[in-house]
Amino acid sequence: MSSSMPQPEAAPIVACTISRDVQNFDLLIEDMEATLGESWGDLGFAEALEFFGQPEAEAMEFVALAMDETDEDNLVLMSEIITQAKARDISVILIAEDMTPAALHSLLRQGADEFVPYPLPEGELAQAIARVRAGENSAPAPAAEAAAPQLKAGAQKDGALIVVHGLAGGTGATTLAVNLAWELANADKKNAPSVCLLDFDLQYGSVATFLDLQRREAVYEMMSDTESMDEEIFGQALQTFDDKLHVLTAPAEMLPLDIITNEDVDRILSMARNQFDYVIVDMPSTLVQWSETVLTSAHVYFAMLELDMRSAQNALRFKRALQSEELPFEKLRYVMNRAPKFTDLSGKSRVKRMAESLSISIDVHMPDGGKAVTQANDHGLPLANSAPKSPLRREIAKLASSIHDLKGEQAKAA
Repeated sequence: MSSSMPQPEAAPIVACTISRDVQNFDLLIEDMEATLGESWGDLGFAEALEFFGQPEAEAMEFVALAMDETDEDNLVLMSEIITQAKARDISVILIAEDMTPAALHSLLRQGADEFVPYPLPEGELAQAIARVRAGENSAPAPAAEAAAPQLKAGAQKDGALIVVHGLAGGTGATTLAVNLAWELANADKKNAPSVCLLDFDLQYGSVATFLDLQRREAVYEMMSDTESMDEEIFGQALQTFDDKLHVLTAPAEMLPLDIITNEDVDRILSMARNQFDYVIVDMPSTLVQWSETVLTSAHVYFAMLELDMRSAQNALRFKRALQSEELPFEKLRYVMNRAPKFTDLSGKSRVKRMAESLSISIDVHMPDGGKAVTQANDHGLPLANSAPKSPLRREIAKLASSIHDLKGEQAKAA
């Protein structure tokens, strides 16, 4: 009789982490061990592509692709890993730390099934694993595949035009535009107003990213020939988010801002205002020839700034530029992003001194939304869906409510 005892079979490897160095993601290691025990392995980026061609890969259920901002230079390799995994019916969970929304959006579009931010929220990885094992996909279905919205020919709604313009990079203009549009679309549960969000930042517009929508060729086709634009053509360029919000994204390609003229912009705004109760425009930071058309047509023009020197200097130059051209700068409503808290007396004093030195009135104060804003934008969801208790979301909801109430009062008076 042999003296050797039968050894228990090792647990089959059903998952792998793929990273530059998994030791950079210690919380991921802990969560993988807690969820899968010893039935998982680890691969480097280059090793992963080689592994997918081996017989052992047939037993794989999913991979966790872990990245940080350093890995953004290797997006092509990341995309290839996702493509090869999906070709073998292996689910992909993205674990990302400090990645830009554009990079995450690109990888999600490549076919990744789940996204979990790092550091990992408690229990989030286990939930993501449960969803991919159940065959679910948490990413919203691409709205571009839905039928184009049907617009009514000859409609004359005379909608309110609300414009958002960031006076410096990172002042939260697109975040405000997207979330204000969503809050207005939900401002009245019984008689929901129709809302259209226009992304006029033709080069760096990120409304599509913040709402997880595709950039469609129909947008450029419509903009390049607005003379022949009718309700059908305009409707084909739009997409809907959650069946409530109509969106004109920036074009698929980066275009010169002067590719459209004053006349083009006027036609687009007129068409949108005739079809919708509210039209929200997200403007580029750059002043262009057609900025005058938008400002002149706007009912309210929100200028976003922060409590720093660059915002103060840009606000002063912006105001002077409008005054020199005798444009209606009195339409500007200055919005302080990341405004000091109520108890921050020093910060509030600085805001007051800034307003006095610029001879402006800062009418709206938006609190700092923190990481919840970045996570919402990365997920392609409004704050109301991803972080409904966020103080920033509540302030934007108040702003939307006041706008809707004012419009209702004006309608009754008329």
